[in-house]
Amino acid sequence: MRRTSPAVWAFVITSTAGFMAALDNLVVTTALTAIRKHLGGGISDLEWTVNAYTLTFAVLLLLGAALGDRFGRRRMFLVGLGTFTFASLAAALAPNIDALIAARAVQGVGAAMLTPVSLTLLTAAVPAARRGLAFGVWGAVNGMAVAMGPLIGGTVVEHLSWQWIFALNVPIGLALLPLARLRLNESTGPDRRLDVPGTVLVSAGLFGLVYAVIRGNDDGWTSTPVLTGLIGGGALLLGFLAWERRSAAPAVPLRLFRSRAFSAVNLATALMSVGMFGAVFLLSQFLQAAQGYSPMEAGVRMLPWTGMPMLVAPVAGLLADRIGGRTVIAAGLTLQAAGLGWFASVVSAHVGYAAQVPGLVLSGVGMALFFAPVATVLMGAVRPQEQGVASGVNNALREVGGALGVAVLTAVFTAHGDYGSPQRYVDGLVPALWVGAAALALGAAAALAVPRRSGADQGRAAESPGAQAAPPLAVRG
Repeated sequence: MRRTSPAVWAFVITSTAGFMAALDNLVVTTALTAIRKHLGGGISDLEWTVNAYTLTFAVLLLLGAALGDRFGRRRMFLVGLGTFTFASLAAALAPNIDALIAARAVQGVGAAMLTPVSLTLLTAAVPAARRGLAFGVWGAVNGMAVAMGPLIGGTVVEHLSWQWIFALNVPIGLALLPLARLRLNESTGPDRRLDVPGTVLVSAGLFGLVYAVIRGNDDGWTSTPVLTGLIGGGALLLGFLAWERRSAAPAVPLRLFRSRAFSAVNLATALMSVGMFGAVFLLSQFLQAAQGYSPMEAGVRMLPWTGMPMLVAPVAGLLADRIGGRTVIAAGLTLQAAGLGWFASVVSAHVGYAAQVPGLVLSGVGMALFFAPVATVLMGAVRPQEQGVASGVNNALREVGGALGVAVLTAVFTAHGDYGSPQRYVDGLVPALWVGAAALALGAAAALAVPRRSGADQGRAAESPGAQAAPPLAVRG
């Protein structure tokens, strides 16, 4: 009997864990109505059920990558997976909205530890000649998880209960833990000191900004808490950049951004998340709050969007090999922007579903084209020893973009509409979708700034002339 190769085990384990972590970004969106009815809370509480996860996920990803480089990526993967599994159980058992938000924050901590090391564990296990395909499929799986969140969440809520969208993570996590321990090889990166001050600065800064955006419409944009969040958060982020420039062991080596490919693909990732996360958050509720569909019916009607990555991702990978990731990523973001623009143009309180389908299809095809080549372009823009940090930065910016997208588009929504009636919902939804479309269009422009050069050339460009070479990647059995 043929023995399963380590590369296959690494792909299955890291992809499954990554799927769970990515799924929990938006799996709650079609459950928000049920959660609100059961646990209470207003729209800001519902935002925090999403953003408590995405924000802790985002701000701790860089620390997770550094911990993996120093103490072992398999070890950190196991700790993160265990934390995520335990927090999922706590979320399922949450007795009130505050407990649910707290459990979601701990889920984000676990996801931040396992996600950045997943890609580097896969890199160590897969032969160099097959990494492009492996990265493409890995990226498509994670992208599909984000997109499928509303459908999976709606189906589970309708046939079981909202608690099960979290409880289902528990048996999967418990099954993966021994497999990861036995089948993944340990690997480490440069033995760096941990950048605790940098992590604290960026965490507090991002929290302040997101808090201010969420509370702006309720408290007033000139209120003391909101101004404190905006000004204080911005100041802390500037302090983070200043600290990183002079730190001997920065969480984010700023010299990586001297690579145009690295900077451009990360900016495109952040802007994609702003548009996509915010739009999915609002559109999944539109189908329920304004059009009266059940959670499962809403999820099914989003399938032209969420199901497209499964059909288009393989084609996207082939296109990226032939014409380059730069063009495919830019095309994907352009199609997503066109999809949201279409939806904003046709949506009304009583719009028929057939009129919505073209916008959903455009967005779904665009999502598939974006996710498939991103990992290949990213990993080709840095040295092998820096892939752990690069993965952490990219995932962090994706999650930061998601948190800001939900906060910003919801702020636009609440400035123009509310849940009071289908028409009031549409009044808020339309301008929010145009903001999301604009973010995606800017992301397409950023993607076009990725050089046409090969991945190897991009990786060499990431090195600064006087930079000290990092030690080679150590892999232990």
